[in-house]
Amino acid sequence: MTQVTNSSGFGLSNFSSEALETQLAAIALRFNRQYRGDTFEVPPEVEAMPIFQEWIGGGLTAKISSPFWEICKPKKGQKCLDIGCGVSFLIYPWRDWDAVFYGQEISREAQEALNARGPQLNSKLFNGVKLAPAHQLEYEKVEFDLAIATGWSCYFSLEYWEQVMRSVKSVLKPGGQFVFDLLNPEIELAENWAILETYLGADVTLESLSEWEKIMTRVGAKVVKRKAGDIFNLYSVKFP
Repeated sequence: MTQVTNSSGFGLSNFSSEALETQLAAIALRFNRQYRGDTFEVPPEVEAMPIFQEWIGGGLTAKISSPFWEICKPKKGQKCLDIGCGVSFLIYPWRDWDAVFYGQEISREAQEALNARGPQLNSKLFNGVKLAPAHQLEYEKVEFDLAIATGWSCYFSLEYWEQVMRSVKSVLKPGGQFVFDLLNPEIELAENWAILETYLGADVTLESLSEWEKIMTRVGAKVVKRKAGDIFNLYSVKFP
């Protein structure tokens, strides 16, 4: 069975390298297949894992989802950027929050689905989804009150996450918040989930939360609130 290891990392000096592009493409493919409803073939020993059966049956979704609004709910009129949004605008209560939604994705399937259906739900709140990776945040004359990034930091290195945090910092208003989740490797289920994800096509890094928190310190992020989950821990931070 594949062993999941700590990230070897893509340094800041080469984070736009061919290796990173290959990694981004692999992660996009993994989620494109999921959104299309493709069948994933895994070895028998993986099929026998309880977590695989839970994933097939849909019972794993609640455990790997991070309800970001529980620690920082979007407020009426706020400009919110959901990075790696998936189909967020279709499944979360953005209309109830009355918050302005901007999305960014690397899965073309998710991006196209959301751009097709989002305006039908609420054309005033929905401002489209860009197809681009998280470190490329290009929003002219838009400063966000809130940025969100849940469900995907675990696929990347600490060095890449540092670049993402610096990019988010550059598009937030003073006092704006960044809400994200981090995989907690001390939870037994986390390693099994990481093994499953590897066979589904996206390698997972198992870094300690203390290492992730060092990145927060390095970029000047102050933790406002945190909440432990079944596999992921939620954080809300502000930048000076």
